Amino acid sequence: MIARYAADAAGEVEGVAGLVGDRVRRHDGVRVAEEGAETHVEVHIRAVAGASLPTVGRAVQEHVAAYLERMTGSAPDVVDVVIRRIEA
Repeated sequence: MIARYAADAAGEVEGVAGLVGDRVRRHDGVRVAEEGAETHVEVHIRAVAGASLPTVGRAVQEHVAAYLERMTGSAPDVVDVVIRRIEA
């Protein structure tokens, strides 16, 4: 459920064209790992050409963390953003 929420949140950020799944690692654009009491979220995105990549990455981190806290009552400890593609 956390991965679905994170995917929804990332898709709402301006400059994100969508998520990029990975068949080898079996995720649909979001990976969630819980290590002890910490939750790590990794979001793989396609960015819109011309968008400021640092700005998009930071916005995704902030929006995903806030969205997860609102929906689950707990913010992740880490949100990493991987920009896998840039689309026109």
